[in-house]
Amino acid sequence: MKTQEVLRAPAEQEFAEELAALAKVDERQKPTNWKLSPWAVVTYLIGGKLDNGFQIKPKYIGQRRLMEIAVATLATDRALLLLGLPGTAKSWVSEHIAAAISGDSTLLVQGTAGTGEESIRYSWNYALLLAKGPSREALVASPFMRAMEAGSLARLEELTRVPADVQDTLISLLSEKTLPIPELATEMRAARGFNLIATANNKDRGVNDMSSALKRRFNTVVLPTPDSLDEEVSIVQMRVDSIGRALELPAEAPALAEIRRIVTVFRELREGKTEDGKAKLKSPSGTLSTAEAISVVSNGMALAGHFGDGTLRAADVASGLVGAVIKDPVQDTIVWREYLETVVKERDGWKDLYRACREQS
Repeated sequence: MKTQEVLRAPAEQEFAEELAALAKVDERQKPTNWKLSPWAVVTYLIGGKLDNGFQIKPKYIGQRRLMEIAVATLATDRALLLLGLPGTAKSWVSEHIAAAISGDSTLLVQGTAGTGEESIRYSWNYALLLAKGPSREALVASPFMRAMEAGSLARLEELTRVPADVQDTLISLLSEKTLPIPELATEMRAARGFNLIATANNKDRGVNDMSSALKRRFNTVVLPTPDSLDEEVSIVQMRVDSIGRALELPAEAPALAEIRRIVTVFRELREGKTEDGKAKLKSPSGTLSTAEAISVVSNGMALAGHFGDGTLRAADVASGLVGAVIKDPVQDTIVWREYLETVVKERDGWKDLYRACREQS
């Protein structure tokens, strides 16, 4: 299938030109089975201009040191755990690291309460199993098993949502880098370059908290919420531009002022105070993450493009904004109305947003 025919191509396809440009100039030492050196991987994540003038777009806007620590971890025998609140780009960073190191970000297990051991280990083609008995041909390799064979990175999303007994399967795999296959009286040993990137949400880590034995197998990197308004606005603008192109939305790129206004609302309600620090606010029950701000703007662009004149306005983002804030229909409604009346209504240049949100509320 061609890249342009899919809704969202894997990172290694979408950014193939950048990865190729980095590979061409990358003369630093590469760990076994890595496509790029650690320096080049971090450059791919953070962005910058190469010596030949080629511009690498940033994939992560934040502290470079965090990305250096994450990539350096994967060059050792320790697995990497990306920890943070929802919307702090854990999955995004995980995908791009795997794309840059292994050239394949698709060896992924999505952790849920229903994730079973076969997702980590292997399963069987039961037709072949019944016909021929246990054999390598009848074995269906999991993404982890394929990563071990290839010396690539595997990814596990939402580790703390995986049942505890399935988490324990990872302990021996990460310690010994070996996957026993007792049905065939053999085992698979990981090729050099194999490692694991896991993500976890530290807001609901109590779902299935990790055992101390499993925690010791990971180096943990905490991805923080954006430090400043400008940083968060840059993240939202970058992702919205990318989404708009991918979905071929017929709207204009949203004005920076409109994005800044939405991000300001999210930050003030999330932090429980106005941006200038002069007034305290009640916070709603939701996380109001950067990812949700991206969703609000993207949805507004779809409304403006398909049902408006293509220019993003307050009326286009109001429904998404209200929906993002009000998760609890009782408590969050009180918080939102109080914020509208005490902050949005009184702020210069925000009257249109106030009216649009009042209509939606």
